[in-house]
Amino acid sequence: MATKVFVTEKIPDRGILLLQKQGYEVTMSEKDGPLTREELVAALTGKEYNAVLSLLTNKIDDEVFDAAGKQCKIFANFAVGFDNINLQAARDRSVYITNTPDVLTETVAEHTFGLMVALAHRMSEGDRFMRKGLYKAWGPMLLLGNDVFGKTLGVVGLGRIGARVAHHAVRGFEMKIIYYDVKRNEQFEKDYGAVFMSTVEDLLPKADFVSIHVPLLESTQHLMNDTRLKMMKKTAFLINTARGPIVEEEALYRALREKTIAGAALDVYEKEPKIDPLFFELENVLLTPHIASATIETRQKMSELAANNIIEALAGRIPPNIVMAK
Repeated sequence: MATKVFVTEKIPDRGILLLQKQGYEVTMSEKDGPLTREELVAALTGKEYNAVLSLLTNKIDDEVFDAAGKQCKIFANFAVGFDNINLQAARDRSVYITNTPDVLTETVAEHTFGLMVALAHRMSEGDRFMRKGLYKAWGPMLLLGNDVFGKTLGVVGLGRIGARVAHHAVRGFEMKIIYYDVKRNEQFEKDYGAVFMSTVEDLLPKADFVSIHVPLLESTQHLMNDTRLKMMKKTAFLINTARGPIVEEEALYRALREKTIAGAALDVYEKEPKIDPLFFELENVLLTPHIASATIETRQKMSELAANNIIEALAGRIPPNIVMAK
């Protein structure tokens, strides 16, 4: 019987070609967009797939694992995060869960810093201004923004991406770094002149830019809420390329509308893909559609990594990017 792999949505072809080279029978969802939970259950039921290559948009729970069947050895997530997967349900069924770390660090850090600069320099506002035909002449007060150079960046979560954003800030823009993390990194402080903050509350009033890089956990949901947003400088900017629910969007909308903070840039959303349409009325928010890792190079690497995790698991070996062993 052929070894069968189900891919829940179209992905770059490098990983697919690797799976096919192994002689696996690869089936890819034909839907243009993410499968609903019900659609995913229907797609898996009775098909006897040996592996599933899933996306962050797929909610993987008991019912999905049961639909996949006992012969399914691995769910390989095409993402760094894995909060879409019920790990206890996977553990109960001895299913490997893997992710695709590291390969998107540089790309997400680039996007984050791009958002920071674009927000401070009001680039998206300028673009809209031009498209509306409002530009009549250069003026000394036209769309005045803010410098990034030499300002203080507050990094909330000093993982791979947060540390890389800080690297660009220091090496490229001579910014000062303050950071909060559950664990202090003294070598990082030495390398970048960074200052550790023992709480988020200590960091927020001191930062000109606050960049979010923590995982989505019960303890980080709504980390940036009404109370903490009010701790930021009125001239400060918030950037979130981590996970949407870390920021309480209702509170953020109020902070932006009332100018409690100067602006925000978001690539992820609390109820993704939905976003409160009230944000569209604000000029001091920059919105991108969860594309921080969306470069050809990075998405091909993610495809390859997910495929290799499957290949190793189906060969009876422990996959290299394991989140949870069976």
